[in-house]
Amino acid sequence: MAVYTDVTEPELADFLARYDLGALSSYKGIAEGVENSNFLLRTTSGTYILTLYERRVNRADLPFFVGLMEHLAEAGLSCPLPVHDRDGNALGELSGRPAAIFTFLDGMWTRRPGPAECRAVGVALARMHEAAANFPLTRQNGLAPGDWRPLYESCNGRADEVEPGLSAEIEAELADFEARWPADLPWGVIHADLFPDNVFFLAGELSGLIDFYFACNDLLAYDLAITLGAWCFEQDGSYNVTKGRALMAGYASVRPLEEAEYESLPMLCRGAAMRFMLTRLYDWLTVPDDSFVTKKDPREYLRKLRFHRGVRDASEYGLERAAVTRPAKGMA
Repeated sequence: MAVYTDVTEPELADFLARYDLGALSSYKGIAEGVENSNFLLRTTSGTYILTLYERRVNRADLPFFVGLMEHLAEAGLSCPLPVHDRDGNALGELSGRPAAIFTFLDGMWTRRPGPAECRAVGVALARMHEAAANFPLTRQNGLAPGDWRPLYESCNGRADEVEPGLSAEIEAELADFEARWPADLPWGVIHADLFPDNVFFLAGELSGLIDFYFACNDLLAYDLAITLGAWCFEQDGSYNVTKGRALMAGYASVRPLEEAEYESLPMLCRGAAMRFMLTRLYDWLTVPDDSFVTKKDPREYLRKLRFHRGVRDASEYGLERAAVTRPAKGMA
C-alpha cells in the first residue's frame, strides 16, 4: 500500500487552483511504493503524478530531491519533472503533508529483467552520475556505513529471532566494514535505490527513472553495487553473471571504472547487501504487523551478503578489466 494520507476532492481542487493545469478530471491512489502517498492525477491538460511526502521523509531534504529531478531532466535524463505553481513553487502543502506534482512518465517496470534491460539500466545509472556531477546541492547519506551499527543496535539484540547466529554474523561484518570500507573513490550524487520498480520501460526501451527519495552524495561505485544487487540475482537467490556482465558493461560504456573502484567492488557489494538487510531487519522486528509500512524479508539480502563475501575479484561479477580505463582521481 502506498496511500497513507487520504485526499478529498475539494482539498485537491483547491490545491490545483494554484497551478495552470486545468480542472480536475479524476485521481486515484497508486498501490506501489512504500515511502509516500502517490496518486495518478488527471486534469483537463493532461496526466500527472501527485506525491504527498509522509513522516519518514525529512522536509528539509525535499528541495534536494525536487531540485535534483529538475537538474537531471534539464540535462536530458528521462525522469519526472516537478510542476511549478503560478508563484514558481514546486512544493506545496496538501492534507497536512508537503506535496508536489510531477509530469507523468509512460512505461512500466519489468518484473523479470533480462540482460538487455540490465545493460540499459547500467547505461542510465552512469548517465545519471555524469549529469548530476555539477548539481549544486548536497545531501548526506542517512544510511551510510557509519549508520549501520546504530541501526543494528536499534533492533535490540533480536537478530537471532530471524536466524540463529545472525547477531554474531552481523557483528563480524560490521567490524570488517568499519575497518576496511573504501573512502578515496569517485564521489557524487547517487540514486541509492535503483530497484527494478524504479525504472520504466516502454516498447522494450528504458523510458525513465523514478523515486529519487534516497538520493544523496556518496561513492559512485557504491550506487553501482546497489543496482547490481537489485537486478542481477534470480528468484532462487543465485547470481546471474550474464545480467551482471550486461549491467556493468552498460555502465562502463558511459563511465569506465577506475582501478580502485574495480578492486573495491566486492566490498561495496557486501556493504550494499548489509544496508538493505539491516533496514529490512529493523522493519521486520520492530514495525507492527498492522502498520502501513511494507515489511520485506531480510533473509533475501542476507543470502546476497553471503554470496558477496565469497567474491574475491570483480571479474566474478562479470566486470571486464578492459572496462577499467580511467586514471585514479577524485570526483566532487
